[in-house]
Amino acid sequence: MNVILLEKVGKLGNIGDVADVKAGYARNYLFPTGIAIPATKENLGEFEHRKAELMAAHNEKVAAAQSRAGKIEGLSIVIEVNASDEGKLFGSVGTKEIAEAVTQAGGETDKSEVQLPHGVIRETGSFEVIIDLGSDVHATINLTVAGQGGAEPPLVEPETGEELIAAESDTAEAEDAAPETEAAGDDEKSE
Repeated sequence: MNVILLEKVGKLGNIGDVADVKAGYARNYLFPTGIAIPATKENLGEFEHRKAELMAAHNEKVAAAQSRAGKIEGLSIVIEVNASDEGKLFGSVGTKEIAEAVTQAGGETDKSEVQLPHGVIRETGSFEVIIDLGSDVHATINLTVAGQGGAEPPLVEPETGEELIAAESDTAEAEDAAPETEAAGDDEKSE
């Protein structure tokens, strides 16, 4: 089925292009959303009259998307989630969580605009996430997924390079063991 595109559609074409699409795609998506009309002689004539109006509307959409991209581009976002010691998440970070974090950071986005081509994130680390704002406008954010329930990395003393946590835990174990031996010795003396 041939249709006339009233908006730019990804791989189909630009405004005013005549594209050959499957009838179901045209009937169920392109026509109801107003993205395309059937390619008839009558509709071609009507399109020529509306071409300037459609181009102006398209340019407004592109300008709005570029404005939003300026606010979002390069944002660094940290999402803290429950994770194991190995960095595996108890659950996942998906488009909804990323969109909410971007909105809280001052950008405007919807979960449908967040692109996760490899699926949801299931481990801690740093990721580049692409936000598709429509009209071929994209923004990239830096996402860090940090575990809040996992083990903390060891603290290292800058001068000696020794781990502070290990040293503190060894002294605590020695102090815990000392009172037990004294208490055991007191019990023997009282008998």
